[in-house]
Amino acid sequence: MNKPIRTMSIFCMALFMALLLNATYLQYLQADELNSRNDNKRVRDAEFSRERGAILVSGNSIARSEPVDDQFEFQRVYPQPQKYAHLSGYYSYTYGRNAVELTHNEILSGSDPRLFVNRVVDLFGNSEPEGGDVTLTIDPQAQNAAYDGLRALGNNVEGAVVAIDPSTGGILAMVSSPSYDPNRLASHNLSKVQDAWEQLQSNPEEPLLNRAIQEVYPPGSTFKLVTAAAALSSGQYTPDSTVPGGTSLDLPQTDTDLVNDSGGDCGGRRITLTEALMVSCNVSFGYLGMQLGADTLREQAQKFGFGERYLEDLNGQVASRFPEDPDEPQTALSAIGQFDVASTPLQMAMVTAGIANGGTVMKPYLVDEVRSPDLDPLEKTNPEPFRTAVSADVARDLTQMMIEVVDRGTATPAQIPGIKVAGKTGTAQSSPDRPPYAWFVSFAPADNPAVAVAVLVEDAGVDRDAISGSGLAAPIAKRVMEAVINR
Repeated sequence: MNKPIRTMSIFCMALFMALLLNATYLQYLQADELNSRNDNKRVRDAEFSRERGAILVSGNSIARSEPVDDQFEFQRVYPQPQKYAHLSGYYSYTYGRNAVELTHNEILSGSDPRLFVNRVVDLFGNSEPEGGDVTLTIDPQAQNAAYDGLRALGNNVEGAVVAIDPSTGGILAMVSSPSYDPNRLASHNLSKVQDAWEQLQSNPEEPLLNRAIQEVYPPGSTFKLVTAAAALSSGQYTPDSTVPGGTSLDLPQTDTDLVNDSGGDCGGRRITLTEALMVSCNVSFGYLGMQLGADTLREQAQKFGFGERYLEDLNGQVASRFPEDPDEPQTALSAIGQFDVASTPLQMAMVTAGIANGGTVMKPYLVDEVRSPDLDPLEKTNPEPFRTAVSADVARDLTQMMIEVVDRGTATPAQIPGIKVAGKTGTAQSSPDRPPYAWFVSFAPADNPAVAVAVLVEDAGVDRDAISGSGLAAPIAKRVMEAVINR
């Protein structure tokens, strides 16, 4: 064999080996990634022509597939679309999937490796594979209360509600407003789907945004729980320790003072830490922030979950934040939940749930169980601790302080007859061209907590002087707590 032929043979052999390696890489190493791509038309057509599993809440489907007489054979249907849209997500031929429809697509579509035996049986039976079911932790009564509570403020209200079981981390309710109808995106009329998508994308109120987990907001005075936790954990303060009250706090290095929302003196020049939380005294907590320092506040916030991503059952959860290097005045503002402190409603619910659970923050989760098409259990979520935020003693002190807030302080609208409620209000300032945010966090019963709640009202379309955590957010939290307690 002469040299040119030998060279060409080696070159062809190299090309063949490269082709073999590429085919192996695509078919084995990259197969799962390619199959899960929203733009994979072959897989998409196959999925749309099979019966997709249901997403269930207390045994009732919030997403299911129904037989239809068209090329895809099954239509995805959402029976309570507005109420559960941000949990179920959408399943669209054109725009793919999100929320649980995305994160648990393999189970729902029937492609999960644990359903291999089912697929083999279907193959021999000459039938299309079926998807498995996903059961959520949601309490339907709590979800109804959260949804109806936000709607009671108006059809165009912007806000979110999150309720958690403090002892497990299971999410009992999660509502974001405004919502949308995923049925419009699941339609087999693709031109109507495109119209619906464009309307949602152009809507300035961002109905596709899950405000409970996909956006952060200044938590305002609800963050004073974190500052109080840091103060009590430092060993320098008790609930009866006295701190400065008064009408203003001098901020060093500036020509401005920190004042209280009401302009009052919080009850005197010196008040107890319990009284400071009860009346939500900015002066007291700004002082505590400067005394403790930014590092201490940041470490305490991180112990509650700030800076972390922890909800795997929904795509797109953003991390809450505490500023990296604030100066003294900025630290004082951070201690009252302003400056550059920003939190999701889920994160503030976790702060409250951690206090309710004796100082241990449980990892939040939304999916309780997944089952095969034959209803055989495949996986059950086991609750797991996420962080130890404070000691049991500090949690007990904070609980009593929060009870005082509801019994005698700023949160009396959250009182439930015969039930002890622990809570904290918050009204957070943002830019001058938009109204403040109204917050409320709570748990009940305070002596045996069954539910922890965070409510954010971003914009209710009311006058600026009508915006407060106690007036707008607390009644919603009360409805959710009552729904769980009375179930």
